[in-house]
Amino acid sequence: MSGPEPVLVFDGDCAFCSSCARAAERWLRGPRAGGWTVEAFQFADLAALGVTEERAAREVLWITPMGEVHGGAQAVAKLLLRAGGGWAYLGGVLRLAPVRPVAAAVYRWVAANRHRMPGGTPACALPHRG
Repeated sequence: MSGPEPVLVFDGDCAFCSSCARAAERWLRGPRAGGWTVEAFQFADLAALGVTEERAAREVLWITPMGEVHGGAQAVAKLLLRAGGGWAYLGGVLRLAPVRPVAAAVYRWVAANRHRMPGGTPACALPHRG
């Protein structure tokens, strides 16, 4: 991948994830926010982005124009950093070494329970690993 903007990839079949992506577009775009695009993984060219469908279904992804892939809480951190302003400070905190494992644990808990979150549906539940 070598496009002009980073891409935020999310699960478009999950109502909670779709709501979060729409909220990010609404609240995190502004004059200081660099450009970025949002794509549901179901419609994205995952091979060109360098990610698997399994990973894209499991966590939100932030993919840079150079092909760097950040997942989960670190994808959120990268998005917040890109948004600028006060959001960038929050993104920076999420990238701090002492905070990273906590942010990752919170992200994993939210992802595992996204079907219980506001706007979530049973279809949002992640498949059980066997």
